[in-house]
Amino acid sequence: MTTKPLDAAVLPQRAVPAGEPAQATRVTIRGTAKTTRRLTVPRSVRRAAGPVGLVLLWFLTSATGVLPESVLASPVDVVRQAVDLTKNGELPSAIAASGRRAGIGFLIGATVALALSLLAGLFRLGEDVIDSSMGMFRAIPWVGLIPLFIVWFGIEETPKIALVALGVTYPLYFNIYGGIRSTDAGLVEAARMMGLGRLGLIQYVILPSALPGALVGLRYALSTAWLALVFAEQINADAGLGYLMSNAQQYFRTDIIVLCLAVYALLGLACDFAVRILSRRLLTWRANFEGDA
Repeated sequence: MTTKPLDAAVLPQRAVPAGEPAQATRVTIRGTAKTTRRLTVPRSVRRAAGPVGLVLLWFLTSATGVLPESVLASPVDVVRQAVDLTKNGELPSAIAASGRRAGIGFLIGATVALALSLLAGLFRLGEDVIDSSMGMFRAIPWVGLIPLFIVWFGIEETPKIALVALGVTYPLYFNIYGGIRSTDAGLVEAARMMGLGRLGLIQYVILPSALPGALVGLRYALSTAWLALVFAEQINADAGLGYLMSNAQQYFRTDIIVLCLAVYALLGLACDFAVRILSRRLLTWRANFEGDA
């Protein structure tokens, strides 16, 4: 007769009489759980799956004739046009002109937003004067101000840069202002009890607490800058991606239009990627929830 091994959970415990020393019982616990290695797909591959799938769907519908070229050019024609425009220098010069407008407009808008948000976030008087006005102006569609900008600044570079700066100002202002006002009051009180003055309080407590919100606003602002540039470069542009799109529209060149839109998207994606890297470096002290596996 063979005996069956028992698990530790079902081993009987012998009662120990009073006065008898307890003896250690050797128990062998046999593991029953099996470890399985699950195949995981790298996050970079998962992130690229969506865009690659859309491009493949676009290619298949164009190759099979479901999507006519009169409606939308095939990705092969777009890539061919990108190579041709790069060789003759038109595409690099257009990217440089658009990047210059976006960069100048972003710097102006970011400077204005930072100054206004600090005044409104740090001082009650600044909040009373600035915040209500910013809330009122935000309700006005900034794209609808294009005719007014043309009247004020003409049709040269100034209205294009002003439109980008205006689009950048709002998301940066409200996110920085919200980050400042969301600072833990307990931390502020503790810093004051430790003897920190106003400047030290701003430097070591308030601004670090507002940094996550400011970086979120920076991501919104950069994407808005390229969005505003799409509209701004329709104002009598003689260079830039918008200029290429306007010329292509006259001749129904959907390949060039799609190419310019793709360049806008890639530039915005590159800016967003840069802000993500900056956030990881600046917010190493902050424990974040990164989602379940």
